[in-house]
Amino acid sequence: MKKVYFGSNLKMYKNIEDTVKYLRELTELTADISREEIELFIIPSYTTLDRATTSVDRNLVRLGAQNMCWEEQGQFTGEISPLMLQEMGLDLVMIGHSERRHVFGETDEEENRKVKCGLEHGFTTLLCIGETAEEKKYDLGPEVLRTQIKIGFDGVDASETGKIWVAYEPVWSIGVNGTPATADYAERMHAEIKKCLIELFGRAGEEIPVLYGGSVNPGNAEELIVQPSVDGLFVGRSAWEADKFNDLIRMAKKKAETARD
Repeated sequence: MKKVYFGSNLKMYKNIEDTVKYLRELTELTADISREEIELFIIPSYTTLDRATTSVDRNLVRLGAQNMCWEEQGQFTGEISPLMLQEMGLDLVMIGHSERRHVFGETDEEENRKVKCGLEHGFTTLLCIGETAEEKKYDLGPEVLRTQIKIGFDGVDASETGKIWVAYEPVWSIGVNGTPATADYAERMHAEIKKCLIELFGRAGEEIPVLYGGSVNPGNAEELIVQPSVDGLFVGRSAWEADKFNDLIRMAKKKAETARD
């Protein structure tokens, strides 16, 4: 069975104490699951990272940052340097989350600069992509995703694909009022993403994990994880209690094993 990916972005929730408690509970609950079978990662808020990285067994969970500047240093007030993230020993950096694009106005070109910077500094780089509700209305999803991928990975060499992950998060499906994508729709978009990655990187593109994120919950996790082009689940609020995330991971993992045997 191929490895299944499970992760969560904690956004601007959980203080330092809450984050450490959550991570310790999550790693204890999932410690018996071989990390050859799953990849578990959590992306907490910046202020919690220093304590988080030293409070849990890093063999059991990979930790990442929610964003990163494309420069090592300079006059970029409020930004976080890749050197600062390296200093904390982080594993990955998330680039292009929907809220960064649509709330803070980041462009595909900015995401590309960040992707290349993340890879240059040795981080696993998770690029988030997704179409808006209006774009979906006109069935522009495939074109939008292709544009975000092609610009986001412009100038990236196929030799770097071992450090690349992609998360498909439809803008209309995330957040409190999000509507989950149907499994069929998610599979269609994931298949398009994988096709585009292969066009860009050749056979190396086949190995890039593509995760689905967008109102993932216990009611749809099993149906999503068995789709041929879905390599994992990027879970929101359904993951923010350790015991519930543990249950979802085990349920989805079992379903994936059954489907792929």
